[in-house]
Amino acid sequence: MKIDGAIFDIDGTLLDSMPVWQTLGEDYLISRGIKPHENLKEKFKDMSLYEAALYYKSEYGIKDCTETIMAGVNALLADFYKYKAPPKEGAAGFLAELERRHVKMCVATATDAPLVKAALKRCGMLRFFSEIFTCTEVGSGKDKPCIFNAALSFLGTPKSGTWVFEDALYAVETAKAAGFNVAGIYDRFEKNAEAVIKKSDVYIRSFKEAGDLLD
Repeated sequence: MKIDGAIFDIDGTLLDSMPVWQTLGEDYLISRGIKPHENLKEKFKDMSLYEAALYYKSEYGIKDCTETIMAGVNALLADFYKYKAPPKEGAAGFLAELERRHVKMCVATATDAPLVKAALKRCGMLRFFSEIFTCTEVGSGKDKPCIFNAALSFLGTPKSGTWVFEDALYAVETAKAAGFNVAGIYDRFEKNAEAVIKKSDVYIRSFKEAGDLLD
């Protein structure tokens, strides 16, 4: 596994944070006194926060501007990321080994930057990353390669030596279609783990063992 640059997802990859997202859509609507539709979780799983805010407006008639809606959702998330979201086992050690090998690293996430920074700082991982790219800032979710391309441009590393670390099948598929090397990451909330394994160049079940994949 030759690696010059690394683009890391956060939720389900570096942080064991997917549980909070399982009910977030419903929790926000209930906090507004609105009854959620069925299967809202499936609808939201591939959306950025901005896209979800637009969906609230179009499907539920919420009149607030997208920024206000996003702020309301983030208020529900802030406590979790600041105080509770746990790191994946061995993640910090793996990042330290990449740093030792002078690998350039940045983040590409659908979660807003202040939440990500708070969690990474608490878990001792923020210092490894030179930049955090979010789907909201880039303007599209990970069903499109924009965020990965922006991260690659920032890192300045050759695509052939740049790896995307992702747990979600749809993001793995997007990165692969865009020509990136992909390291699939095990997460218990990814229902299509077998497909992730097949589509990834390498598959990491535990960061504690991931160092063995490095040259």
